[in-house]
Amino acid sequence: MTVLRNSLRNFLAHKGRMALSAVAVLLSVAFVSGTLVFTDTMNTTFDKLFAVSASDVTVSPKGSGDDSENPATGKPASLPASLVDEVKSVKGVKDAEGAIASFSVTVVNSENKNMGSTTGAPTIAGNWTRNDLKSMEITSGHAPRGPTEVMVDGDTAEKHHLKLGDELRTIAVTGDFTAKISGIADFKVTNPGAAVVYYDTATAQRELLGKEGLFTNILVTADPGLSGEQLKKDIAGALDAPYKLQTAKEAADAGREEVGSFLDVMKYAMLGFAGIAVLVGIFLIVNTFSMLVAQRTREIGLMRAIGSSRRQVNRSVLVEAVLLGVVGSIAGVAAGVGLAVGLMKMMSAVGMNLSTDDLTVKWTTPAVGLTLGIVVTVLAAYIPARRAGKVSPMAALRDTGMPADSRAGWIRGGIGLVLTAGGVAALLVATQADKASEGSMFLGLGVVLSLIGFIVFGPLLAGAVVRVISVLVLRMFGPVGRLAERNALRNPRRTGATGAALMIGLALVACLSVVGSSMVASATEELDKSVGADFIVQSATMGPIVPQAQQALKEAPGLEHITEYKGVEARITPPNGKTEDEQLVAADPTYAQDLRRETVAGELSAAYGKDAMSVGSDYADRHGVKVGDTIKVAFKNGSPAELKVAAITSDDTNVDKGAMYMNITTAAQYIPAQKMPENMIMFAKAVDGQEKEAYTALKKSLAKYPQYKVQNQTDFKQDLKDQIGQLLNIVYGLLALAIIVAVLGVVNTLALSVVERTREIGLMRAIGLSRRQLRRMIRLESVVIALFGALLGLGLGMGWGTSAQKLLALEGLGVLEIPWPTILTVFVGSAFVGLFAALVPAFRAGRMNVLNAIATE
Repeated sequence: MTVLRNSLRNFLAHKGRMALSAVAVLLSVAFVSGTLVFTDTMNTTFDKLFAVSASDVTVSPKGSGDDSENPATGKPASLPASLVDEVKSVKGVKDAEGAIASFSVTVVNSENKNMGSTTGAPTIAGNWTRNDLKSMEITSGHAPRGPTEVMVDGDTAEKHHLKLGDELRTIAVTGDFTAKISGIADFKVTNPGAAVVYYDTATAQRELLGKEGLFTNILVTADPGLSGEQLKKDIAGALDAPYKLQTAKEAADAGREEVGSFLDVMKYAMLGFAGIAVLVGIFLIVNTFSMLVAQRTREIGLMRAIGSSRRQVNRSVLVEAVLLGVVGSIAGVAAGVGLAVGLMKMMSAVGMNLSTDDLTVKWTTPAVGLTLGIVVTVLAAYIPARRAGKVSPMAALRDTGMPADSRAGWIRGGIGLVLTAGGVAALLVATQADKASEGSMFLGLGVVLSLIGFIVFGPLLAGAVVRVISVLVLRMFGPVGRLAERNALRNPRRTGATGAALMIGLALVACLSVVGSSMVASATEELDKSVGADFIVQSATMGPIVPQAQQALKEAPGLEHITEYKGVEARITPPNGKTEDEQLVAADPTYAQDLRRETVAGELSAAYGKDAMSVGSDYADRHGVKVGDTIKVAFKNGSPAELKVAAITSDDTNVDKGAMYMNITTAAQYIPAQKMPENMIMFAKAVDGQEKEAYTALKKSLAKYPQYKVQNQTDFKQDLKDQIGQLLNIVYGLLALAIIVAVLGVVNTLALSVVERTREIGLMRAIGLSRRQLRRMIRLESVVIALFGALLGLGLGMGWGTSAQKLLALEGLGVLEIPWPTILTVFVGSAFVGLFAALVPAFRAGRMNVLNAIATE
């Protein structure tokens, strides 16, 4: 009890000094807890939706599933309407109705604006069924009753300001058609972001499936008391042809698995960044307790002199850490719930509606948060606590502060040097790897070892690096600058730990910047070298290009040629008999001009001849294929063929790597017209000297189809750069949490350092140092520490990024580009971070009473 009382007294006595460490624990735990609550809530939302919308048994075409949401033909697989009556006749079936659902449509308003989701969620078009009443409620107007009426979901109507009577145009592969809004239906459960439109059954069949008498699913309701499993067996036994049958549970599980894979990626990515923040927070906590122990050396010595054992002193400090962990973790869990709610509001603002009614806080979330916060805090405090236990009773007679152990410092430096050397060696091995998969293991090892090495070696580096930075930055400030330099060098271990916290976040920023810039530069060089087409046309969602849009493109003036490009799935068997599923590229012969591919054997133009094809060099090497060999090709939804290999293309590229080419006319011989995939992308070449006019004409020809974009090579490169930039910005945003915690570490270090130097500050003020000079000294000290961390982090990150680029070069991304503007901006920004971190400590130091400061012991 004495240890507990003493720890509690010390904790409360130094609660101000503990505050920033508690904030670090809070932020780390909040990010973890918020991620868990957010993903659990999304799972709950989708689970409710799947559970409510699924029928007792769903009958679907055999093989539907993987490409059902975005089939290459633009039309979902279908069933004959006569099957509904067959299913109804099965014993145990209470009701059965045909349903239609198509994900390959675009709906635009009278101003030609896309009514679809902006979050990547699909636009779902179908017929209104009795089953929809489980999840939807008509709140305005009525269900569609004919070809001129359509009903939309309430969220889409609210977002796009739609009302009854407004006209909508639906764009499908079967053609365009218009209808006026006859009703608005709201979701009874949370709508996760999809835009939903309903038509009457005949219209949906004709306009979405191409003809009446077809459905995509049959929704079956069981008699009361009959299980879905039993009904599924009965229906399977009654139907002759093979169909895909799912119970409500199986359908919900399938939907949950599909959504869950995406949520898991997001969850673990966010937890990874939370882990970085936790790692950075450890440095803050170690520094805090190290400084508190140093400031209480005399007090600890007195405790030892009156009989306290080393174990009791050690335990006293650890109990303080437990108290800090408990307080920070409890606040962190609460903040995490708030963070999750904030994320939900943000998602709702961009179109993915998540209701707080579904907020899910499992018992595991606070358990994980509390455990994480307490364990991390105690582990971080262990070394300072152990150091406190070593304080001898004689320390009561000395001045405050613990003498440094020079021997331990050199041992630490040696270990750090060995780890760093090992990391550098692993990174060098990674750059010499022949395969990216092999080198990635050494890259990961090199990153971990070099990071730990720099952390351990940091205090020894601090002396040399800080002196160099001081010469460049501080000497111009005269004596005040020299004082700031001396303060930064006074405790290299503390400076090293504080700078290391900032180093981690900035190292990752620098690494990703190098990788991102190198990817853009490599892709740009590859496009300049390989792409001969002037224009590229594709959907923003990578959906098929509808025939009416294709025709509009072909009618645009000023074009030398238009190239069609289709992805054709097939099972191919080379001469060695090893069958594999592949996707072949069926294109016009002009594609050989639009994408310049180097061949290692044969002529690429010959691959577009009758019953001919090409293969990639990797495939040819793997299967021993050579020009003139015959490959058996079994087309999906088509008949088998035997095609002659007319060319082998080099896979030393990043564009169309591994692609197998053939002529569209060859594919059309074996695939029925109604099963032939639509173009996924199209290329165009302008007549020489008419590039600008052709660009304008193409854009004008697709003005009615906002889902597609026409890009010249400049647009395409900028789009690629923007996509990588957006991804990096998201990563930088998540890394900002670690940098914020690192900044708190600088603030805390300076604040505790000011307390530690209270008497010294009083003496300096007494001999003439002004408040302004004192504040400047502390700010400059902070700037030096921040620049020290930035210099180590940026140097380390550029090393990681360079090694990673060497591996990417094996995948075709062979250009290394260091984004110097970004690196220099981050370095200069670190100085401002240092200034910001010093504001409060410098202000408090400037307000210190001189006489009271001198009297402090």
